[in-house]
Amino acid sequence: MLQKLPESVGHALINQRAGMEHVLCNLLNRERISARLSVSSPTFRFNGPLPARYTADGLGVSPPLAWDAVPSGAGSIAILVEDADSPTPHPLVHAIIVDIDPEMRTLEEGALASHKHAGSGLETGQNSYLQRAWLPPDPPPGHAEHRYVFQVFALMPGPNFSSLPGRREFIEAILNRALAVGCLIGTYERAHRVEAASEERATAADTPQLDLGSQ
Repeated sequence: MLQKLPESVGHALINQRAGMEHVLCNLLNRERISARLSVSSPTFRFNGPLPARYTADGLGVSPPLAWDAVPSGAGSIAILVEDADSPTPHPLVHAIIVDIDPEMRTLEEGALASHKHAGSGLETGQNSYLQRAWLPPDPPPGHAEHRYVFQVFALMPGPNFSSLPGRREFIEAILNRALAVGCLIGTYERAHRVEAASEERATAADTPQLDLGSQ
């Protein structure tokens, strides 16, 4: 969607960014000290580039994640993915997932619903486009590198989330109930379309494809 914007628009907005200080894990850190979760992915390293297959320039499926060191008193796991560099007053929300079993330690690739497949039926909230889905990274051309913050929270037992939680409800729950938090940052910069397409073709050649027909 945003790939159709001229690069001049991205350059004009280059200094307009939500800011890492507004990402939820940092809001929580300013409120109080929480235990730490270890968060990782088999497909990108901390502060490393996101493969194009997870973005609007590729398949647009959600990436795999893993976490560890969940406290024994946790009642559930919740995940929030935010773009710290979106040209908006607050970070753009790419995914909200709630009520994950505290015994779970991984999300498989494509676990979240997206435009191209149905996902695995997780309890999800609204992204910034008001969709109950994974919003693939889609930074404006010319806006330089964006940081996508995959935040995993272990929550103490408490009230249920609403049927369609948004960022405000999610933040309130985290500030009140978080026992532990961890994050993984992946980066993406909108390249020329041909470069992204070439990476996606190379990745597809080396990676088993999802069986979309079985979803």
